[in-house]
Amino acid sequence: MSVAMVVVLILLGLASVAAILGTVVLVIRDGRGQIPLEPPVQAWTAGNLPSRPYSTLRRI
Repeated sequence: MSVAMVVVLILLGLASVAAILGTVVLVIRDGRGQIPLEPPVQAWTAGNLPSRPYSTLRRI
C-alpha cells in the first residue's frame, strides 16, 4: 500500500470512531429516549368532527 492510502484509511478510521463516540454521548445526554410525562393542560378535542366515522353516518 502506498503512504497516501494508509493516511486516508487512518483518517477514515478516526472519523468513524469520532462519529460513534459522538452518537453514544448524544444518546446518553438525551436520556436514552425516555420522555418525561407531562399532565395535559386541557382535554383533547377534535373540534366539531363527529365521534363516528363518516362512512357509518352516511349509509344509504
